[in-house]
Amino acid sequence: MAEIKLAAESRAEFGKGAARRIRRENKVPAVVYGHGNEPAHITLPGHELNLALRQSNVLLAIDIEGKSELVIPKAVQRDAIKGFLEHVDLLLVKRGEKVNVEIPVYTEGELAPGSNLLEHVLNALPVEAEATHIPESLTVSIAGLDAGASVLAKDIPLPSGTTLAVEDDTVVLQVLAAQAEEAAADSAEGDAAAEA
Repeated sequence: MAEIKLAAESRAEFGKGAARRIRRENKVPAVVYGHGNEPAHITLPGHELNLALRQSNVLLAIDIEGKSELVIPKAVQRDAIKGFLEHVDLLLVKRGEKVNVEIPVYTEGELAPGSNLLEHVLNALPVEAEATHIPESLTVSIAGLDAGASVLAKDIPLPSGTTLAVEDDTVVLQVLAAQAEEAAADSAEGDAAAEA
């Protein structure tokens, strides 16, 4: 995963009014914390940050007044209606350091013939990985799986240097048999007869 470089500015104003002024300038208020350091309050360029956050678990190299720091986003707050960035919490990381992150899980292949449904119990798998080598996503084959089959966390192939941060037997995906509409109609008729 490549580092995305962003220039940051320190900020001394806090509160709603200051945050609104920052956002009007197309910037995003943020806080950088971790490694026992005092939290650093900064502003980041809004457009560049928004583009960077399209990647899950992106590694950012931010320049704060001439000092470069590696960070990963820990919490991203967006406006519920308009979707613009309101605030970002960034965690300091070092090269070689292991971090706990959630990696999106994607599927490939087709389920066994029949009316089966795939349920994503977990959309993202919690793993521990080196901060500079966080996988972008994980792909698992569901080819030929039939109703009742499950894919456990231990069944998903992980890149080297990445380990599970959940129990091995945690269900990630499961295949369910679709319920027939006739059965639903029969139960509705039975309920109507019981009321009469």
